[in-house]
Amino acid sequence: MPPRTVIADPPSPARWSRRQALLALATSASAGVAPFAEAADASTESAECIAPSRPGGGFDLTCGLAAQALQAARPGRAPLHTRYLPGGIGAVAFDQVATGRLGGPSTLVAFSSGSLLNIAQGRFGPHPLNAVRWIATLGNDYGVVAVHHNAPHQRLQDVVTALQKDSARVVFGAGGTLGSQDWVKAALLVRAAGQDHKRMRFVSFEGGGEALKALGGRHIDIFTGDAAEAMKAAAEGLPVRILAVLAPARLSGAQAALPTAREQGLDLVWTTVRGLYMAASVPDADARAWTHALQEAQATPGYAALCSRYGLHPFALSGAALEDYVQRRVADYRRLTQELGLRSWPR
Repeated sequence: MPPRTVIADPPSPARWSRRQALLALATSASAGVAPFAEAADASTESAECIAPSRPGGGFDLTCGLAAQALQAARPGRAPLHTRYLPGGIGAVAFDQVATGRLGGPSTLVAFSSGSLLNIAQGRFGPHPLNAVRWIATLGNDYGVVAVHHNAPHQRLQDVVTALQKDSARVVFGAGGTLGSQDWVKAALLVRAAGQDHKRMRFVSFEGGGEALKALGGRHIDIFTGDAAEAMKAAAEGLPVRILAVLAPARLSGAQAALPTAREQGLDLVWTTVRGLYMAASVPDADARAWTHALQEAQATPGYAALCSRYGLHPFALSGAALEDYVQRRVADYRRLTQELGLRSWPR
């Protein structure tokens, strides 16, 4: 902490002459003490990133990416630690931050497009979008349709055929409950197969990591999560095979071999943006410090390669551009919610 000068029983300012004030200022400066200490940069202090799920999912990836990117840009800074706070796929964390029970200059929270979809439905409580500070996006991810490595489904069309034959025999599973973004991906696939998405079988898990473990144990048939978490699970030895990525075109890097749903005749696209928010009560200077630190991290030459290692693709927004993006996406998701006949709670 910067040194401070404490003056006991100072004379009344009214009794100070201009000469006395200047003399006091010169004395403190000559002693090496600034009369007004600069506030510390919150982004260089010890801090934590809240992953609002169990380990292994997309929120975990977001915090991991943020920690490594900040460390690469500022090697001397204190490490950014990940803390898990599962509950409602982000709902518990958002509510605690919005109501002031969690947060501060040293607390970042991971969010995704799924978080915005839940906000659009009122699943995160009766809080407005400005109940938190949207700090920065870190990258893009894309939805996937994945199966167990030894599953009979070799192509996306095989899943469509199975759904058309008897949709009740196909069990989907992913992070989130009815109406979550992973549920929506499954619903859109079932609809593309000409079946009723309201009758599909879907098992909910607290995060993609738990769902992928269930897929590895063959407790579910189809995983409709995101590419980054599915590829991470496969790299760690889980028997996962990705049938399709829900991107508008083939991706680059390690994901270049993944066929898109469009290539296989189904026009399914789902983009998942990953980023961070903070409490609305965080002072402006601290919020700006974190925004600047993350912008600096994303501007480093190695950031694209780091994103690739996490299965993500660079996508940087902050400030007014991010706030505008959040507003537009929530409006889009409200329309999608109505189209799918999902229940919404008042906000």
